[in-house]
Amino acid sequence: MSNSVKNPDQIRRFLFDEHAIRGQHVSLDSSWQQIVKQSNAEGIAQTLLGQALAASTLLVETLNINGSVSLQIRGTGPIHLLVAEATSEHTIRGIIKQSGEPCEQKSLTDIFGSDKLVITIKNGKGKPHQGIVPLSGDNLADALQAYFNQSEQLPTRLWFACDQHTSCGLLLQKLPEQIIDTDAWNRITVLAATTEEQELLTLSTDELLHRLFHEEKLRLFEASKIEFSCTCSLERTRDMLVSLGKAEIDDMIAEQEEVSITCEFCNQHYAFDKVDLELLFIPDESLPLSTTQH
Repeated sequence: MSNSVKNPDQIRRFLFDEHAIRGQHVSLDSSWQQIVKQSNAEGIAQTLLGQALAASTLLVETLNINGSVSLQIRGTGPIHLLVAEATSEHTIRGIIKQSGEPCEQKSLTDIFGSDKLVITIKNGKGKPHQGIVPLSGDNLADALQAYFNQSEQLPTRLWFACDQHTSCGLLLQKLPEQIIDTDAWNRITVLAATTEEQELLTLSTDELLHRLFHEEKLRLFEASKIEFSCTCSLERTRDMLVSLGKAEIDDMIAEQEEVSITCEFCNQHYAFDKVDLELLFIPDESLPLSTTQH
């Protein structure tokens, strides 16, 4: 593999031809910068959000589903909410909320005031699958490795690096096929562990893999482009209001001239006036809504 210029916002799969081991490398750049700008996250909050987005992107590709994977942590700590979602269409979105400034040296349990990470997998068929993973270890990589070991029964290692410009991740996974070289998994993961954060942030996939595994035979697949995109819409917001029930909507109408809803993921603004709210419960779906988007 020859050196190459780093291509932004992409994920690439690779395979060790002589071993039952596969991997992925993801780089989120302009897509990540859009999310940083909207989230206003700084410090450890920014780092955790970036890692979670890189992780969800790696997970949806690894699970090979037609849908989405989201990571969510809710708690009572200085950072009380983290949501990161990636889809099989190669889009990402995420938010993080904090009420205080956490100490970077503290554990994830202390930072979030929670002991669990919820992973939701939507594959387009039936109900979403939800797994609850102990928020163990000092970082998200530790918690996710435990998830793979317990749920997928496939040994998996992850490495992340993040700054305000780029969020990157590297995943290695041991496949269930019989491995002739019994030391291959240990050797390859030890090599991967020598990666420094700056290398993850700045090197192209080709350069990074050549630096780590130049003595191994690798097969590198075509890259998939990643972009920021939100799934919110006027229709979904309307359905959410309907789910509140007519009584609550009537209270809203009585209290205010307009109901404004802003998507936390993309800052899209939806405004419903009294006429809009009253029309929500009229059976005739053909009636137009005057609802505005800003």
